[in-house]
Amino acid sequence: MVFIVFISLLLDLLAFTMILPLLPALMELYRSKDDSGLFQWLLNKVEYFQQILGVPDRYNSVLFGGFLGSLFSFLQFVASPIMGAFSDRFGRKPAILISLIGISSSYVLWAISTNFAVFVLARIVGGLSKGNVSLFLAVIADVSNSATRGKGMAFVGIAFSVGFVLGPLIGAMFAQWSYTQESQTWFVVPASLALALALADVLFVAVAFKETLPEGKRAKSVASSVSQAFAYINVIDLFKFSAVSNLDKQSQSRLRRIGLTYFLYLFLYSGLEFTLTFLTYHAFGYTPMQQGKMFAFIGITMAVLQGGYVRRIPEEKTHWAARLGLLLTVPSFQFVGLAASPSMPYRLVFLYIGLFLFAASTAFVVPCMSTLAAQYGSHDQKGKVMGILRSLGALARALGPVIASTAYWSVGSSFTYIFGACLLTIPWYLIKKAK
Repeated sequence: MVFIVFISLLLDLLAFTMILPLLPALMELYRSKDDSGLFQWLLNKVEYFQQILGVPDRYNSVLFGGFLGSLFSFLQFVASPIMGAFSDRFGRKPAILISLIGISSSYVLWAISTNFAVFVLARIVGGLSKGNVSLFLAVIADVSNSATRGKGMAFVGIAFSVGFVLGPLIGAMFAQWSYTQESQTWFVVPASLALALALADVLFVAVAFKETLPEGKRAKSVASSVSQAFAYINVIDLFKFSAVSNLDKQSQSRLRRIGLTYFLYLFLYSGLEFTLTFLTYHAFGYTPMQQGKMFAFIGITMAVLQGGYVRRIPEEKTHWAARLGLLLTVPSFQFVGLAASPSMPYRLVFLYIGLFLFAASTAFVVPCMSTLAAQYGSHDQKGKVMGILRSLGALARALGPVIASTAYWSVGSSFTYIFGACLLTIPWYLIKKAK
C-alpha cells in the first residue's frame, strides 16, 4: 500500500509543480491581455498606492501572484481537515478520489484559462481539492505501526523530492516548446500534460487502491468527525495544541514553543520562497526553462542532503540540526537579496550561494522540527500532534506569500529579502531557547 501511495503522490506532485516556473510569465500574460476585466479591476484598486510608492507596472504581477498563492494555501488549510473528516466517516478511497477528480478539474480550467478570471477559478478549485496529501498520510497511519511508520513517511518525502525536481523542469520544457512571442495560449501544453497525469492518478487509485479504513473503525457520524476537524482550523486552538490532552505543563509549554517556531519559520520562509521566481524573472530575466533548472538544482541539493545525512541524524542531535537549519536560512535569503541588486558584482554567484544555503536549510528544518514535535503526546495522540503541526504550516503558507509579495511590490525585492532574513533570526532564537 505504501508503494501505491508513493506512485499516486508522485503523479500528483509532478502535475502540481509544473506551474511553479511558469507563474511569472503567466502573470505577465494576463497583465498584457485579459478580456475578463478582472486583472484591470484589481489594477484600479491598487493604482492609488502604486502612484504614491512609484511601483512599476510589471511588479503588479508579483502582488496578484502572491494573493493567488495565499488563496490557494488558505483553501487547502480549510478543506484538508474537512476532507479528512469525510474520510473518517466514509473511508479513505472515496475521499481521495473526490480530491483527485477536483484536482483534475482545476487543470481543465487552467488549460482553457484564456483570461485571468478562469485562471483564478482554476486555483480556487485546486486549493479546495488539495486534501489528498493529508489523506495519504492518514492511509500510512492506517497500514503501519510505530516501527514501520518512519519508512512510510520516508516514501512520502522521496515523492516530494522527486516531484519538485522533475515537475518544474518538465513544465518549463513543455512551455518552451509551445512558446512563441505571438502565442497567447502557450500554457495549454503544460496544463494538458498536468491534466493527463492527474487523470492517470485518478485511474490508478480507482484500480489499485484498496480501502485501508474498515467499516468498524470509521467515525459513527459526520457531525462528530467534522467537529474534530475544526480543531485543526480554529487558530487559537492550533497554537495552544488544545486537542492534545494529558500533557504536563512543561511539555505543553515546549510543544507550543515548537509550534510557534514552526509557524513563524514557514510564514517568513514561504513568502520569500514564493517570490523567488518573480525575483529571478525581474532581476535576471529568467525564462521558464531557467526557472525549471533552478528548481532542479534546489531539489537535487535537498534530496542529496536528506537522503545522505538528515535521515541518519540521531534523535539526541535533532534539536541541534533544527537550529543549524534555521540559522542557515538567514544568510540564504541575504545572499539572494544582495543578488537582486543591479549594482552588486558577481550577482549570479551570490544567487546560487543563496540557493544552495536555501536548499540546505530546507532539508534540515521541516523533518527535524517534525521529529521534535513527534516526541510529545501519548502514542494514540501522535497523529493529533502532527496534524496540528501540519495545519500550522498550512496557515503559515496561507499568510506568507501575500505579505511577502506586498512587501516586494511596495519596497522592492532586495529590502524584502534582507529584512525577511533578519526576521528569520526570531524562530532560530525561539528554538535555541527550547531545551
